[in-house]
Amino acid sequence: MRNPILVVSLVLLLCFTFGCQKQAREEVPAAITEDEAKIIAQKYVDSRNTVNLALLDEIYDPGVVVHDCSAPEDIIGLASLKEYYSHTHKALPDLNAAIDEMIVKGDKIVWRWTFTGTQSGLFQTPMGDIPATGRKVKFSGVAIDRLDKGKIVEEWVYFNVLNFLSQLGFTVTPPQPSPPEEKK
Repeated sequence: MRNPILVVSLVLLLCFTFGCQKQAREEVPAAITEDEAKIIAQKYVDSRNTVNLALLDEIYDPGVVVHDCSAPEDIIGLASLKEYYSHTHKALPDLNAAIDEMIVKGDKIVWRWTFTGTQSGLFQTPMGDIPATGRKVKFSGVAIDRLDKGKIVEEWVYFNVLNFLSQLGFTVTPPQPSPPEEKK
């Protein structure tokens, strides 16, 4: 006679083992290839350099979330991202984007990029509007994109905002010590 506890234990162990393996496979995101990443990069550069923001529909998920160090809060949704980029293009109508380096790993693309342009339009910022300065800017940064089903679903953008603003003529003034209080 077989031991029913042993049989039940083995069946449960097998179900648990195979159930976990299936779940683990489903959670692994699909890897993106170098060729796919190059196509996405080219469409991004084309969209920014020709101000054809409709091209972004081909590479961004409609619900994309962008964490941009120059934005006061996350940019949520492709429509909001296009609006954000539209403001940049009004301020820098001759904006030129270039991808300097790209690294692809799993479901992520890391880009090192450089933008150049002339601030000949009003620049809208959370701190207030910056009137046109006529100054040329060149700034570089990094974007990390996470993809799902071939489209960017989340993006982190980092660049030296202070360097960018200093090229527009801003200066940094260190805090001044408070004057001593008068004794009564």
